[in-house]
Amino acid sequence: MTERSPEGAPGRPASPAPVEVIWRAGRPPSEGLHPGFGHRISRDRGMVIERDVAVRLRDGVTIYADCFRPEEATDVPVLITWGPYGKHFPTFEIYSRFPGSGVRTEWLDAEYTIFEGPDPTHWCALGYAIVNVDPRGLWYSEGDARYIDASQEAFDCYDVIEWAASLDWTNGRIGMTGVSYLTQIQWQVAALRPPHLAAINCWEGVSDMYREFFFHGGIPDTRFPEHWAEGVSFSLGRVEDVLAMVREHPLFDAYWETKAAALEQIVTPAYVVASWSDHSLHTRGTLEGFKRIRSEQKWLEVHGRKKWEHYHRPESVAKQVRFFDHFLKGLDNDVPNWPRVQFEVRERAYVGTYRQTEEWPPACTEYTPLFLDARVGGLGRAMPDAEAEVRYDAEDGAARFDFLVDRDMDIVGNIKLRLWVEAHGSDDMDLFVAIQRYDGAGEFVPFPFYAAMDDGNVALGWLRVSHRELDEQLTTPWQPWHTHRREELLEPGMPTAVDIEVWPSGTRFAAGDTLRVLIQGSDVNKYPRPLIASLHEQTRNRGEHIIHTGGAFDSHVLVPVLGDE
Repeated sequence: MTERSPEGAPGRPASPAPVEVIWRAGRPPSEGLHPGFGHRISRDRGMVIERDVAVRLRDGVTIYADCFRPEEATDVPVLITWGPYGKHFPTFEIYSRFPGSGVRTEWLDAEYTIFEGPDPTHWCALGYAIVNVDPRGLWYSEGDARYIDASQEAFDCYDVIEWAASLDWTNGRIGMTGVSYLTQIQWQVAALRPPHLAAINCWEGVSDMYREFFFHGGIPDTRFPEHWAEGVSFSLGRVEDVLAMVREHPLFDAYWETKAAALEQIVTPAYVVASWSDHSLHTRGTLEGFKRIRSEQKWLEVHGRKKWEHYHRPESVAKQVRFFDHFLKGLDNDVPNWPRVQFEVRERAYVGTYRQTEEWPPACTEYTPLFLDARVGGLGRAMPDAEAEVRYDAEDGAARFDFLVDRDMDIVGNIKLRLWVEAHGSDDMDLFVAIQRYDGAGEFVPFPFYAAMDDGNVALGWLRVSHRELDEQLTTPWQPWHTHRREELLEPGMPTAVDIEVWPSGTRFAAGDTLRVLIQGSDVNKYPRPLIASLHEQTRNRGEHIIHTGGAFDSHVLVPVLGDE
């Protein structure tokens, strides 16, 4: 395979000027279980495997790809994966560290499948090529690395798509697939509309790095980004010091705009998969992606399982194949007749039923307010006449409000929590919210959570109260959209209304169950280091939190109850 430059292709967009970033030295690739660098070709299991293929980008920087293609094949479609973890990195090097992930060794070829990507052995046998790419500045690719960046990385990926389409053994149709970062880059590059990008399979990926990854409700995540930043820093050059940038840019500004996908620019056919289980990471961004992209041909599936397990499950792979067969091979199959939206309504862990609609959020949703009553710690359908308040220790206390479910309800979609709050001893508050289900016997009902955990809640929400300002154009009655562009500190003794976005979920509550709203000043799910999960250790909580209910204080939770289609 010869090196080709994609420069000069017609209609190639110009890259905007990047935002200045803080750099740090990369870690030597040899420390990252790298098998060694150098172009080489081998054959195995019916595949031609070409390692470290050079691809020159528009500015002359060379990056490297591993290409897997069927032997003696021509006119094959290509699936590209793009991620920072290493195109060489074996998938079970990560999955084996998380025994609760549910990924089975018999589902994939562990020797050739990279972390969060497709199995080349399986796809090549079906007449596809897989191209795994090390982005600019990572591993042995030249340059300096920036992450999920619309001013650089998206354009690099654009160039690789057009390069792959020019290879003499392809049919010129390019698709993209993969989980997490491998989806996040799809949002970014599809917005640029590369001519040969024919289909995308976005499987659980953030689309707004500020709101969904580094800051939740404006509260900085101090654990997962720290772990992630270290794992994506293998480089011969420099890498973006994302933790320094977080400290430098605590509010949403031009820097974070480059890391929020221009979803409305996407018209590529898309099969989008989200889960209810990935709160504090991918759930919100994936659903926002589907909702806002302009693709005429787009499908959404939302499950209640764990993301890695669901991606690699054989029936999921079979559905991916049908999708790409239709758009990359031109096969006439069942894809056009798929339900536009289907989602699992969970009853408990790994037990649920699927419902179908034509849009997201479902048109049959009845947004139902349940009002908080601090006198009894309850929720009711009518607002209490009497004013009341509940206080709890801001750092380790909590307030609970329970609703005894009086009829079966499928609660699916965004939940909004409006609170009238006051801080005693501070001029700010960090609020952590969980929606929980307790069964008729009073037992907590846990759900799969965060790729490998099993103690999840129905849904989570967060808000740093000084970030309460709403974008009036983007806010809906059921989904507050916080600007995060400035801080408004609290006035002493002044109750203040705040609207908290609780991330989307899908759960069946049976008559006799209890729906609990839990409000506190620290993480609901606490995983001690060195466990890898979301954690918010730098709160502004001091003294007491006060929640006002009833009378003039319309504190309530707005729940999305599905009616009949």
